[in-house]
Amino acid sequence: MRQEILTWDDVEKLIDHLVPQFDLEFDAMIIITCGGIIPGGMLAEALGLSTIFTASVDFPAESQVDTSPQAQRFLAWPNFVEFPDQSLLTGRRVLVVDDVWGSGRTMTAVKNRISGAGGVGYTCVLHFNPQRNLFGDLRPDYYAAITDAFIIYPWEGRRGRLPNVRVC
Repeated sequence: MRQEILTWDDVEKLIDHLVPQFDLEFDAMIIITCGGIIPGGMLAEALGLSTIFTASVDFPAESQVDTSPQAQRFLAWPNFVEFPDQSLLTGRRVLVVDDVWGSGRTMTAVKNRISGAGGVGYTCVLHFNPQRNLFGDLRPDYYAAITDAFIIYPWEGRRGRLPNVRVC
């Protein structure tokens, strides 16, 4: 798989590309851990948002349809390890931020949970990978770039991470 190593300057350009896309004001932001923490903080600062929450989502291997480990992870229901109380989301426009939309499972799970709480979620990522997207024509509401590469962000410290392996 092709890799792309970004610099801090590259990330700032991506943020600069995102900010003009926002066509409404948000009441709050949910930052997806771990990948969304730094871009979320940068966007919160640029947008003047002070109501910031975090969400941590895990997809345990629980599928009964296909026994291969990869299929189990793709078919499992999300486990919300951390998520804001629904009373904090009701009636709010919430920007959901992560670094990459790969399969799209995490972002759609968070957006659906916001909807279930009576809020409106808008998804935002630095990179959208349409080849890995599991949701057909569904894509992030806002994204800075389209890619087919495995992106290594400057805050990842070039630790030699393998594709599809989360370190947090």
